[in-house]
Formats: sequence, C-alpha cells, structure tokens
Amino acid sequence: MATHHVGRICGALKRFTRPHSSNWVSKKKGFCCKMSTESPSLTHTITLPNKPNEPVQIVAAPGVSYSDFWNAVESSLFKQWLHNLQTENGVLADGTMTMRQVLVQGVDMFGKRIGFLKFKADIFDKETGKKIPGIVFSRGPAVAVLILLESDGETYAVLTEQARVPVGRIILELPAGMLDDNKGDFVGTAVREVEEEIGIKLNVEDMVDLTAFLDSKTGCRVFPSGGGCDEEISIFLYRGRVEKEIITQLQGKETGLREHGELIKVCVVPYKKLWRTTADCKVLVAVALLEMAMKEGLLPALSA
Repeated sequence: MATHHVGRICGALKRFTRPHSSNWVSKKKGFCCKMSTESPSLTHTITLPNKPNEPVQIVAAPGVSYSDFWNAVESSLFKQWLHNLQTENGVLADGTMTMRQVLVQGVDMFGKRIGFLKFKADIFDKETGKKIPGIVFSRGPAVAVLILLESDGETYAVLTEQARVPVGRIILELPAGMLDDNKGDFVGTAVREVEEEIGIKLNVEDMVDLTAFLDSKTGCRVFPSGGGCDEEISIFLYRGRVEKEIITQLQGKETGLREHGELIKVCVVPYKKLWRTTADCKVLVAVALLEMAMKEGLLPALSA
C-alpha cells in the first residue's frame, strides 16, 4: 500500500500542539488548519495534500469534549481514513467528489487510546451536487484466525462462542481481535488473540494469510460492513495435527480475558459442517478463501 499521502497527513497532524488561545492558525506545506472555540462547537479546518483548494471543516458535535475532539483528530483511525479517501480507489481520488465537512459525533476510549470513533462526512458528487451516504463507525483493522486441527482422520474447526450485544445474540465465530497499535503486526496480533480466546499458542511460521491471495487492488483485506464501518479484516489459517484428547479438552473450555468482560466458550466442530454452523461472516469468508486456495493449489504443505 502506498504510504506517502498518509505520511504527509500523519506528519502534519503530529506537529500540531493544542492551542492555549482560542484562535490559532498553522500552515505547513500541502496542509493547513485553523482551530476555533468561539462558536458553541469546536472547529478545525484542514486541506488534504491532493486537494489544496478544497478546505474541509472538522466540527465537534454537541457533547463532544475538547479532549475527545482532539483525540479523534489526532487518532490513527482518522488519519488512516483520510488516507484511504485519496488512495487509487479512494472516494476522492478521481476528483469527481468533494468533502466539505466532518462532524465528530462520539469517541470511545480504551484506556489512553481511541477504541471506536463515530463521525459523519459530508461528501458531495460534483456533477449532481448530491450528498452521498457518509456515516462512519470507525474501529480500524482487525484479524481473525481459522484454526483447523486434524485428528483421527477428521478435520475440526475451533470457534469461540460469545455474547454479541449489538446483534442481541450469542454467536459462534472465528477467534478475532482488533490491532492494538499502529505497527500493523497482523500475524502477532492473530497469534495473541488465539492464545487469549482459545488458550493455545500457535507458531507464527505456521500461519497462512488467506486474504493475501486476493488481488492486490483490494488491499488484501475483507470489509464486512463497508456501508457503515471502516473495519478491514485479515484472515489467517492455521493447520495442525493433534491427539483426539486435545479436541475433547478444547470442547466447552471457558477462556478469555474475563477481567475485560470477555466471557468466551470454545466450540469445536467438524470442518465439513462448518459452513452451516454459523452465520459469522468471518467464518464464511474464511471457508470460501480456503476452498478456492486449495482448488488453485496455493496453500503450502502442512508441516509434520
């Protein structure tokens, strides 16, 4: 993925210091901003590197605090979203659309970092003048792992059972988790999530990135809900051979970081029944990618 645009955005934002006076102006090459607290809402104006004549106003919705607003503007989630708009397939890339305002509506902090960010972008088609849907729930990149264990001639998939309040259901799904930092350590995060949610440690060398088989123009990530959320998921495959006793021990095992509210139960199902077992999109995408990868002979041989 090209990084020169996001580097300019990130570098410019990092150079900003929170103002001591109510009005301030700072100008950098390819980027300028203005912050004002005179109106009831906090406002902050930017120009994107490729759109120097199209200023964008960032506005805090009523109830968004000064610190939350600045955390949002300076967050890696927001910077990455701005970058995505200008990539080869970005919404603003071909110049047919313009962004005028972003309304920051909510921020959820996970300790000292932003976990979730909610905002609304006013983006217009230049030819028709019509605004396109722009409500964004931002949570950033995540990873999921399809674990397949062979035992006595049968292949089993290892899932987690968790309560998912947003859909009001208890769901069987792949072990998954959000990236905790900006380093992009997808494989390391995947291994750590499996250890936390399943209780077994995987070798990094045995992980296969199934999403890497996608065309490079896709970004080699899966977008589960692109109409409202920026989440992009890398899906990995792990294959191993175990004694039947291990399968029995995993079934129904209670795991997770319970002090963080993770109440997880492990569920082991035969792989041949996996696609009917759950409606979790990560599972279904993983099965589709795996089957096509096997059909085209893309998978490495299973290590002894």
